[in-house]
Amino acid sequence: MKRALIWLGGLALLAATLLDTVSVIGRNSGFAFHGVIELIQAAVLVAGGVALVIATVAEGHARVHLLLDRLPQPRKALAERASALVSMLFFASMLAGSLWLAADLWAAHEQRELLGLPWRWLRLFANLCLAGAVLLLLRQMFRKPS
Repeated sequence: MKRALIWLGGLALLAATLLDTVSVIGRNSGFAFHGVIELIQAAVLVAGGVALVIATVAEGHARVHLLLDRLPQPRKALAERASALVSMLFFASMLAGSLWLAADLWAAHEQRELLGLPWRWLRLFANLCLAGAVLLLLRQMFRKPS
C-alpha cells in the first residue's frame, strides 16, 4: 500500500511538472494551453495529500530531535504521544473545516472555470487524506512504546 501511495504521489508530481513544462513551451511558441493551471493544481493536491499520509505512516513530521533525543525513555514516549496528539488535533480541525465546506457545497455543483473539473471530488480526496492522517496519528498515540 505504501509503495502504491509513493507511486501515486510521484506520478502526480511528474504530471504537474510535465504539464507546466508543456505550458511554458507552448506559451513561448505561440500556443496557449488554457486550463493547464487547473490540472496542475489538481495534481499538486493529489501529491500533497499522498505526501501527508506517507509522512504520517513514516512518522516523518517535523520534530525537535535535539530535545527529544536527550529525554529519558519514559518522558520521550510521553513527548512522542503528546506530539501525535497535537498533530492529530491539528489535522482533525482541518478535516472538520474541510468537511463543513464539502457538506455545505456538495450540491452546488462547483466547477473549475476553464476545464470544468468538479471541486467535490478534489475536496473528497483531500478529506480522505486528512482522515487517514488523523487515524494514523490516533494509532501512533495509543501504541506501546518501543
